Amino acid sequence: MEAHEEKPIIYTMENKPIVTCAGDQSLFTSLYTSLAQQLPREPMEWRRSYGRAPKMIHLEANFVQFKEELLPKDGNRALLTFPFLHIYWTDCCDTEMYKASVKDDMLRWQSTLRLHGSVDWLIVVVESEAKKKNKTNILPRTSIVDKIRNDFCNKQSDRCVVLSDPLKESSRSQDSWSSFLTKLRTLLLMSFTKNLGRFEDDMRTLREKRTEPGWSFCDYFMVQEELAFVFEMLQQFEDALVQYDELDALFTQYVLNFGAGDGANWLGSFCAPVKRWNGLLLRRPIDMEKRELIQRGEASLLDLRSYLFSRQCTLLIFLQRPWEVTQRALELLHNCVQELCLLEVSVVQGALDCWVFLSCLEVLHRIEGCCDRAQLEANCSHTVGLWTYATEKLKSLGYLCGLVAEKGPTSEDLNRTVDLLAGLGEERPETVNSLQSPYKKLNEALSSVEAFEKHYLELSHAAMEMYRAIGRMRSARLIGKSLAEFYMKKGDPERAEGFLDDSLRSYVAEGWSLQVTHTRKQMAECQKLLQQTEDYLQTSALLAGDANLTVEERKHFCQEILTFASQPPAPSDQTVALSMAAFAQLRQMQFSPPGAVVHVGAALQLELRVRCLMPVAVKVEQLAATLHFSLEQGGARGRAGSAQRRTGQGPQGQGDGVVLFPQGSPLAGAGMGASLLPALELYEMQDRSPSDSSLNSTGVVCKNMHLLLRRHDSSASLDTSSVTLSLLVALSFSLPPLSTLSVGRVQFVQSHIYPVVQYEVYSQEPQLTIEPLSDNLLAGIPQKVKFTIATGHYSVKKGDALQLSNTDSMPILHSSCCSATILSSTGERVGESALSIQSSEKVTSISLPPTPPYHTLEFQLEVLCHIPPTPFKPDIERLTNGEVRHRPKSHADRGMINIDQKVSIDCPWSIYSTLISLTFYVPFKAKHSILSAGKRKYIQVCLQNVSDTIFHLADPVLTDTHTSSLSHSLTHLFGSSLPQTVCSQQSVFCLWEMRWVERLPLCLQCAFSASFAPVSASDAHTAFKPYRYEFQLDRVSTLYSLKAEILPPSGDQHCRTGTLCGLEVSITRQAEPSETEGEEEESTEIEGLRTTKLMYEVVDNSSNWAVCGKSSGVVSMPVAASATHRVQMEVMPLFAGHLPFPNIKVFKYLPHSAVPAIQPDTDSCLENDTMSLLDKGLDDQGDTASIRSRGSVHSVGSGEQQRVLPMPRLEPFSPGQVFYLSQGRQVLVLPVTDDHVMEVNVT
Repeated sequence: MEAHEEKPIIYTMENKPIVTCAGDQSLFTSLYTSLAQQLPREPMEWRRSYGRAPKMIHLEANFVQFKEELLPKDGNRALLTFPFLHIYWTDCCDTEMYKASVKDDMLRWQSTLRLHGSVDWLIVVVESEAKKKNKTNILPRTSIVDKIRNDFCNKQSDRCVVLSDPLKESSRSQDSWSSFLTKLRTLLLMSFTKNLGRFEDDMRTLREKRTEPGWSFCDYFMVQEELAFVFEMLQQFEDALVQYDELDALFTQYVLNFGAGDGANWLGSFCAPVKRWNGLLLRRPIDMEKRELIQRGEASLLDLRSYLFSRQCTLLIFLQRPWEVTQRALELLHNCVQELCLLEVSVVQGALDCWVFLSCLEVLHRIEGCCDRAQLEANCSHTVGLWTYATEKLKSLGYLCGLVAEKGPTSEDLNRTVDLLAGLGEERPETVNSLQSPYKKLNEALSSVEAFEKHYLELSHAAMEMYRAIGRMRSARLIGKSLAEFYMKKGDPERAEGFLDDSLRSYVAEGWSLQVTHTRKQMAECQKLLQQTEDYLQTSALLAGDANLTVEERKHFCQEILTFASQPPAPSDQTVALSMAAFAQLRQMQFSPPGAVVHVGAALQLELRVRCLMPVAVKVEQLAATLHFSLEQGGARGRAGSAQRRTGQGPQGQGDGVVLFPQGSPLAGAGMGASLLPALELYEMQDRSPSDSSLNSTGVVCKNMHLLLRRHDSSASLDTSSVTLSLLVALSFSLPPLSTLSVGRVQFVQSHIYPVVQYEVYSQEPQLTIEPLSDNLLAGIPQKVKFTIATGHYSVKKGDALQLSNTDSMPILHSSCCSATILSSTGERVGESALSIQSSEKVTSISLPPTPPYHTLEFQLEVLCHIPPTPFKPDIERLTNGEVRHRPKSHADRGMINIDQKVSIDCPWSIYSTLISLTFYVPFKAKHSILSAGKRKYIQVCLQNVSDTIFHLADPVLTDTHTSSLSHSLTHLFGSSLPQTVCSQQSVFCLWEMRWVERLPLCLQCAFSASFAPVSASDAHTAFKPYRYEFQLDRVSTLYSLKAEILPPSGDQHCRTGTLCGLEVSITRQAEPSETEGEEEESTEIEGLRTTKLMYEVVDNSSNWAVCGKSSGVVSMPVAASATHRVQMEVMPLFAGHLPFPNIKVFKYLPHSAVPAIQPDTDSCLENDTMSLLDKGLDDQGDTASIRSRGSVHSVGSGEQQRVLPMPRLEPFSPGQVFYLSQGRQVLVLPVTDDHVMEVNVT
């Protein structure tokens, strides 16, 4: 469009509601200007029926002189010519004149209105002060108005209004004008609403008769369009647009019903052949020519659609919605083409293309006329569809008229062009002066080949630029493909190649298989014309394997390749390399050995199966392969780490070394027809804040995006039934994946196989490992360990030996029948050889048999780890950061003491020593205890088998290693000379009684020894091994005996629940302490009597008794044999039954070295309760919390003296020093009443 072209004028509806004026015309003429200006200034609220929302409208009126011809006749309800209000104007202020002429004129006026049924009228009396002054005999003003109201407005007094001095600018005049205009607007709106509602009812009635014979859509169209005109007259453009949309939908539904076989009779007029195709006309508000055709019933389908859309376009522009015009226009053009087919309308070939082309340009010109350039560029997404549609139709016309052929149009084409241009008719007056009107463009484009190419390229490039600007690249490439076809028709393949290549890349990336095939055929033709041999052969190879083509087409392209390959090359010619993806498909690989892991110097066989994708047999002259070398340091992982990187990583790796490549997968390179894509590998991705690790966002990421988004030559599936399987290669050689196949001068190359299929060649350092044959090595008995030597690249020669350092705690046992087994790298047994083992004081030498590289040497040795005699405490191992190393515990070594033995080994292949650590577990767990029965003492040793092995245990012996046996003796009770069987987790208890002559020693150093052997041992006598357990007993003599008695209340024979009973505790000294024991006990001497303090406490943990009063205290015991102290207290049984005695505890009470300010009263047997809890352990504080709260502390001076009071401490007696005579005793407690339900506590 040219910038200097004038914008078309936008016309509006000039119709306004008609108001007739009768009476004094000169008076009305003088007031007309003011009335026409002031009437639309104030808006009025328009309330409509049927619940429609009210609207604010500005009323205008067309004031005309009253004539009887203007009044509607019977049956004529046309709204545009209907007078909505009738006004009678008079300024009469003389009674005689009123009676003589004015009254009679008013009577005739009202009679005429009543005759035509018009009830909307108004009488306006204009009063003027100047006229009053000229008349001296006039009556007051009210007399004339009252008379008029009495004569004409008996029941409607508001139909007569007074307008005072309308031509003056006074407040009275303004008030009078305001009142008059309000009344006029109200009456006009009431009349308008009433008549409009009646018109709508009549229109609905007419629409409901559409199923009756003789109903005409054109007649109904004119009625509803008049309603649209009325809305447009009121500037309600949205409501007016709704009327046209309803007409559009009604007509479309009738056309669809006609296509389904349900046709209406009136549609016959629209089935007439199309004789004119001059396009849309949008530069007029109303196309009266087409409206008259519709009114007469002579309009064609294109006429009706053109007129209807032109009215919709005008209203949309009034509503400032120009971009909706383009959307509706595109739908209209496509629908019209379909409706013509449904109605089977006869159309000249090419006529529709002309109509669509002209209509597209007309809409674009109309939009450009009401929008500036910035708006057009910002909203090109709305107009690009019309540009594209116009381009397609112009291209179709060019092909039809012979303007694209290389030789130009023929005479037949010229005649067809003349007929098409004749159907356009003469150019419309609105576009005659426009140099770029659609009419002129079409005439010029069809006039010559050069003009057509100019206009077609201009439209195509404009549409492409718009598509690129809005990011619709697919649509842009589609237009480019159409341009490529145009250039190919014009014989210009160079300019077509770029567009075809761009489209092909897009189709391949998105997987449109049929489009890929079609575009490749065009590309092949273009490359052949340009003599691009290599590219043409590659495209031919892809097409030869494309299942979307017929077999004949595929054979043609395959023959093109074979023909070129069979031609003798010129000296300057080079071999053409093509992609193998289009020629052959890799189906299977098989490695031998299956693991695809070999050492240096070994042979690896690879069998390939390749499927030919060509439709004819192809002879392969040469096969070549290349390798990609990747150096990887395996470290100590060795073959174990290599096994995880085998070919099983391929698409379908199997354990037998076979890798299958499914048909159609990207791995197989089937770019000509692959439809299978690799599965999505989605992983969670979280973005956390670096400060507080809070989650900012989360999502998923695709790890194999490079596979899903990589370019494929095509994505259609390959039908195996249409392919001749002529090449199936099975080769065995030591080179890995396929790389090149040669057919004459053509080489098919596959750059790589993805994912990578690889084999591994490793070079391994010699390794020595020592592992036990059982789950756990047991100390104390011979255990077998397995030595495994992986020779790696080292060759074990004759004379090579392992040097093992000897330790006293773990000797190496060897026999003359020890042998070694030699295994190959695949685990096959190669041979066996005897070992020569020589031992000295410090070193054990093992001579190794000769072993080739990459073999395994295995042999077994017996070792014995001695059990330490004392309880073994393993060394605390610490990490490099100083933390203690914690060993992971398994189910086998729970409760077992482990012993780590380290062995230093010198290997012949290394100058450094290898340090091997073996962990042994002690199979037994021993513990001891001392038991007392009065003054008699017993020592009990418990030996528990904590291993899973069953043992025989014999000869248990307990001895004192330091004290002379003359002073005391140990007698084994319940001893047996036969071995005992000890199962797993089973314990054996041994008991010895201690007897002494004078006094027991303070300390006993005891040693327990026994012999044990596994039950599974073949020779039980030689298999027995010693076990020794040493321990120490301190202060084993009995110092005190403790006896308790519970006495029922006086008068009762038994204790009863809830009744206080007496508890008497007797503490008796059994012997005088020795010198050492005396030093440990703090004693005091008062009046020649030495005493020691004891702390007692009565606690009932089972909650059977309630101790009343004081439950603990400090007593002073004389340091003399048989000295007895009794303590009495009260207890209350809480349950009935045989209740056990409460627990009684005795501690040594050791006062602080400092002497208190006030000595406590030691003569009393019961002391202050608070002293008993001082310096107690945390375990006992919970039991005596209530006692602590009940006790009271003696006041000692001031508060400061009390805080510095020295604190005593408690010390428990050693096991066996206190003998509890009442332990295990029970007392019978009866219930208070004889209830039916008795609660009994049984322990």
